[in-house]
Amino acid sequence: MYEIFPRTFSAAGDFNGITARLDELKDLGVDILWLMPIHPTGEKLKKGTLGSPYSVQDFYAVNPAYGTTNDFKNLVAEAHKRGMKVVMDIVAGHTSWDSVMMAHPEFYKKDANGQIHPPYPDWTDVAELDYSNADLRRYMTDMMKYWLKEYGVDGFRCDTAFTVPVDFWEAARVELKAINSEVVIITDSGAKPALLSKAFDMDYADNMYLSVNQVIAGGQPASLISDSWEHTQEQFAPGSLHLHYTDHHNETRATVRLGLPGALAAQVLMLSLDGVPLFYNGMEVGDATESADPALFEKLPVFWASGGRPALRDIYRELIKLRKTYPVFHTGEVVWLKNSAGDEVLSILRRDAKDEFLIVINLSSRMVSGSVDDLAEAGDFQPVAIPGWSNPVDNTIPEFKLNGFGWLIWHRAVK
Repeated sequence: MYEIFPRTFSAAGDFNGITARLDELKDLGVDILWLMPIHPTGEKLKKGTLGSPYSVQDFYAVNPAYGTTNDFKNLVAEAHKRGMKVVMDIVAGHTSWDSVMMAHPEFYKKDANGQIHPPYPDWTDVAELDYSNADLRRYMTDMMKYWLKEYGVDGFRCDTAFTVPVDFWEAARVELKAINSEVVIITDSGAKPALLSKAFDMDYADNMYLSVNQVIAGGQPASLISDSWEHTQEQFAPGSLHLHYTDHHNETRATVRLGLPGALAAQVLMLSLDGVPLFYNGMEVGDATESADPALFEKLPVFWASGGRPALRDIYRELIKLRKTYPVFHTGEVVWLKNSAGDEVLSILRRDAKDEFLIVINLSSRMVSGSVDDLAEAGDFQPVAIPGWSNPVDNTIPEFKLNGFGWLIWHRAVK
């Protein structure tokens, strides 16, 4: 999945700027485009110069700065021609203070004095919706059905889904699937198994994100990551899908937070795990432009010129291609192998009836040597060459020697 902030993705900051680069995204290996909110942004009590795209004036309209409805229809159609799905961001929990929905004050929650209020004190640019109102539920469900029917979008990423009752999502899902049986519905919530029972197809692997940050910052051993993954497996039903990410619009860019080598190593981990890996626009060139606040409220375009940086796009393209070529990355086991440098290094075995892949990742900034434990017939493994990447230290599995944030992949066919 590839997240796009239309305002920042291109110099023009519009739908056509996205359509013009669909071939690049297809070449990278993207399957699903997630578009941050495309609706008109509120002016009343807005934050910053442009306001947040999550402060929506009209859920039935497109932001005129992004183009016309025909431009959006063309974007969806061109994505479909290339075999990519388009997921819209829907902000169901609140609206802007100048929303067209303010004509229905009964749609909003009110305080003891009868005043409409924000969901949280610091969310001053938005007003909270009241899902005890049956007419509001009908309005929001019909709105999502409209985008499926009229524009052919393939699903929704549901912002702050946890602020909306689960039974609304469950009921809406039934109606949406009646229109498109393959509709994709994603919650931005993490570690809430009830949301993946009947309401959503996928959630966020928030605990994994936090664990990776802590390990790379040097405060925790690498084993925290495998512990986090195993804890998630215990919480959720088998087959539950989680969005594995290192970067998105609400976080400081991974290259800033982790450093470029650390950001690459972390994303290699995301591409090695089960679930669905996420890319945020510009990751493939190591973009370090501001995100979150202030980027949500200003125009801060992605800096696409990648001179002087590693060939990240080539590396990610090859890793995605590897992931798509071998079903083991989707349906195979995830086995966390111990190694003698467990504080710094992760050793992961992806295994099914046909193939085994061993991925070894150094999540520290220093060179680390060690060996992988309990690896039978290790000599059968062959290194996987990833164009654009090399570890300039010889390795013969089960022994390894990795530079800071180095990583290597080996493969063998199952006998």
